Amino acid sequence: MTLMWIALLPLLGVLVPAFGAGLRRRECSLATAALPALALLLMLAEIPALLDGETLRVAVDWIPTLGLELAFRLDGLSLLFNLLILGIGLLILLYAHYYLDPDEPYGRFYAYLILFMASMVGIAMSDNLLLLWIFWELTSLSSFLLIGFWSHRSDARKGARMALTVTGAGGLALLAGFLLIGDIVGSYDMDTVLASGETILADPRYPLTLALVLLGAFAKSAQFPFHFWLPHAMAAPTPVSAYLHSATMVKAGIFLMARLHPALAGGELWTLTVSLVGMITMLYGAWFALMKTDLKGILAFSTVSHLGLITVLLGIGSPMAVLAALFHIINHATFKAALFMGAGIVDHETGTRELSRLGGLRRAMPLTAVLTTITGAAMAGVPLFNGFLSKEMLFAETLHTPILGGLSWLMPVLATAGGVLSVAYSLRLVHAVFFKAPTQAPPKTPHEPPRLMSAPMALLATLCVLVGLFPSALAGGLLDLASRAVLLAPLEFHLAIWHGLNLPLAMSAVALAVGIGLYGAHSHLRRFLRGFKPVDARLVFEAGVQRAGNRAEALLERLDNASLQRYVGLLLLVSLIFVALGLGKMPSLAGETPQRPVDGILLTGAALLIFSGIATVVTHRYRLISLLMLSMVGLLVSLTFARFSAPDLALTQLSVEVVTIILLMLALFFLPQKTPRESSMPRNLRDIALAGGLGTTIASLNYAVLTRDNASISGFFLDNSVSGGGGHNVVNVILVDFRGFDTLGEITVLAIAGLAIFKLLNRLRLFMPHSDTEGRLWCPDRYPMILTTISQALLPLALLVSAFIFLRGHNLPGGGFIAGLITAVALILLLIARGVEWAQARLDFPYQPVAIAGVGLATLTGVGSWLFGYPFLTSSFGHFHLPLVGDFELATAMIFDLGVYLAVVGATLMILANLGKVTTPHRPGKDETPATTSSGKEKR
Repeated sequence: MTLMWIALLPLLGVLVPAFGAGLRRRECSLATAALPALALLLMLAEIPALLDGETLRVAVDWIPTLGLELAFRLDGLSLLFNLLILGIGLLILLYAHYYLDPDEPYGRFYAYLILFMASMVGIAMSDNLLLLWIFWELTSLSSFLLIGFWSHRSDARKGARMALTVTGAGGLALLAGFLLIGDIVGSYDMDTVLASGETILADPRYPLTLALVLLGAFAKSAQFPFHFWLPHAMAAPTPVSAYLHSATMVKAGIFLMARLHPALAGGELWTLTVSLVGMITMLYGAWFALMKTDLKGILAFSTVSHLGLITVLLGIGSPMAVLAALFHIINHATFKAALFMGAGIVDHETGTRELSRLGGLRRAMPLTAVLTTITGAAMAGVPLFNGFLSKEMLFAETLHTPILGGLSWLMPVLATAGGVLSVAYSLRLVHAVFFKAPTQAPPKTPHEPPRLMSAPMALLATLCVLVGLFPSALAGGLLDLASRAVLLAPLEFHLAIWHGLNLPLAMSAVALAVGIGLYGAHSHLRRFLRGFKPVDARLVFEAGVQRAGNRAEALLERLDNASLQRYVGLLLLVSLIFVALGLGKMPSLAGETPQRPVDGILLTGAALLIFSGIATVVTHRYRLISLLMLSMVGLLVSLTFARFSAPDLALTQLSVEVVTIILLMLALFFLPQKTPRESSMPRNLRDIALAGGLGTTIASLNYAVLTRDNASISGFFLDNSVSGGGGHNVVNVILVDFRGFDTLGEITVLAIAGLAIFKLLNRLRLFMPHSDTEGRLWCPDRYPMILTTISQALLPLALLVSAFIFLRGHNLPGGGFIAGLITAVALILLLIARGVEWAQARLDFPYQPVAIAGVGLATLTGVGSWLFGYPFLTSSFGHFHLPLVGDFELATAMIFDLGVYLAVVGATLMILANLGKVTTPHRPGKDETPATTSSGKEKR
């Protein structure tokens, strides 16, 4: 379970700053770092096992039917990334402690940052594709919160929205790719996927799968053409930028390509696509890094370029190329985090990041100048620094790649060009800030930051030097483990500063010499670029968003004319067309099953049902009469259920019908008794034709189904109702056992609906007139004596019937749902007869806890099965004997059914009781003159 703690401790750490925001800043910072530091120590303790060749795994079933497990793994690749994520993350926390202003909401910032860290740790350790995707999307959400942390700034809001849109869209493509991989392989387990590379490559869906996965990876790692979001993410605070560019977010796509390398690489499509996209990204990012004037802008585009470099190596795919990619991941993380910290220090202490307002800072900030020079040299690939080694490995691998066939010589040429640009923008970054004479003073007088703020940068700069001098000793073991995890085989290699005089060394020398010369000609390049119209990706993106929104609104205006009749008509028309097309393909409407004989009772019931349906439509302008006709339809449907041996459905329909009629009567009281004539004769004819056609088609469909033998699942329920659920009432056993999860969801929705309606009606008070719209007075006797007397006599009888229906429900028609409706109807009848105030004074209990208790009781019944090692909502039953009582059966499903009962009672009363008390009676004063209606009649 150590792996589980390594993965989940950072996630739990999100709660620390959220609840510790009231602490002083130092205590909050230390508390925030505690759990990630513990996770890092636990991971370091597992290194001996990894050195012995083990891959550590832990898995817990989550949603087995979907193939989703809470599964984590720790191998060399996840170790490498976790060291960067947790190690650099802790340094970022220390740096942020001094970077943020004292009045910033640091608790919220730390919570977002730890969520970002936990999401990336989850990606690195996921041993299930679907779980990896969940953490993948969590990085998009947490980065959105961090980039938009300064939400009062427009650039922060727009940058956050752009990042979420691009990476979120890529995440959807990635999910589709993962689903295809799972379908091809038959599992989402990482080991199974990684071992099925040949199966995936041989499948005809491989090109589509590869395209979808690479779309997700390229969008997350800012590869061309999805690179534009990353520079605009610089609106985030600098600690976020340093973390995002070095160890998280953009490295997620790189990690994904490395993790799935055994499964997806090996074909020409992978090599060509990944290598060319990476090379384009490397050159594009390097060029714009050279042209930018903002410190963070230079570093952002340099990140795009270096991510392209790593992608090129993963695309080449040879063992040494993979090793070089892993090595550069380490090197880039160290020098890029340090450089962003340096940029943040310069911005923090001078008040600006513009190169035109900086220069000569080496005197005021000597330590920052030294550290930035070291890490800048590492980024440029200067010998004796770590970046030189991995960049020289890139040069060596491009010399041997067969990409582009006869044009393969372009790869080393382009790689050298990328090296030239890298030297130029790195030199410009260091020289223009610390050594070049300033043209104007910065807004603030520069000085060195607090020492602990520089400490993380100093540590990373030291690593750049030490790894450059002693690569094999400091990075060899980690790279051995990581390469073994990616290549699924050990790799023999030796890292050294000197490999003799060879072509890669010559390429490095050319890159250094030409890069220095290119920086000298920088002013001429900028003068040349002024002839081109600048393009702001943020403005282009925002314009695209606005166009999409405008087109959506235009389309909505064409479809949405606020006519419910039109919506329903179109829906019914489409249904009619599809059903008619299906019926038209049948050779014969009638099947082989013989029809039942028709007797007088069925004919009478059918005639009454047809009459009541037609009467409901004909009298629709007279709402009360139409409602009475509709109640006849419900009653006849209940009788139909009873006639065809469905007593449970008959009882349910009858109970629901009573509740529905009461609800409609209460609601219709506030509406006019008549509706105006709005439909013209052509519209009426259209509606009659549509309704007649739909009715005929549906009747034909029912006839076709009922006259054919269809395989049904009912046999399973009939065979297992007693043995599996302990009940003879199959319908109730289905509701509380076989399909208990559905029932739990339904009562949850019912309780939520009841609570929502209760909140809507709680303070609502509608005016209740003392006469109708035609001037006729309402009955002065608000509570008729006969109804009052009957309701009080019926209440105990109804409650007794309700209890009887509830207790017998597992073996005979009944159950918690029907019993709850009977109880609710009895109580509502009392409320109608005696008034809400009178009833609530005697039934002094709130309805909300009743519904909530019902849902909670049903849920706890399901949870209780876990305690005995059974799946959620598994029921149990047994037979018992008591003296005088005799033999009887008890089932845990009865407790679940009790929850259903309470939820139905509580939700129904919340709706109906509150709907019945929203009126304020009209009481005319002594001096009030009678009002007149719209028809001119007095109201008395």
